[in-house]
Amino acid sequence: MLDSLGILVVCLNDGMASHRSAEKSIRKSARQRVVNLNRLNRIRTFVKKLESAIAEKVSKKGILAAFSEMQKEIMKGVNKKVIHKNSASRKISRMNYKIKLAIGKK
Repeated sequence: MLDSLGILVVCLNDGMASHRSAEKSIRKSARQRVVNLNRLNRIRTFVKKLESAIAEKVSKKGILAAFSEMQKEIMKGVNKKVIHKNSASRKISRMNYKIKLAIGKK
């Protein structure tokens, strides 16, 4: 459940943690989970922006700018260990292929 600030709150009275350090680690992992989910959502958003730019047949410059932003965001996710480097590479490669097809048709 989320509190008023949008931070995930974990109930600690269900017998999971028996030490203060364990309770703290539960709180930390819950906060980090929210951060990681936000990073993943940001990556998905930039991928969708690029796909919509390709679908709407925006200029070559616009498509390449969207691709650059998407690539930066994906690599930030890799550096923060939100997604695996091979899956990031696969996403970038597939989007690059779609861009080549879209630009080649113009």
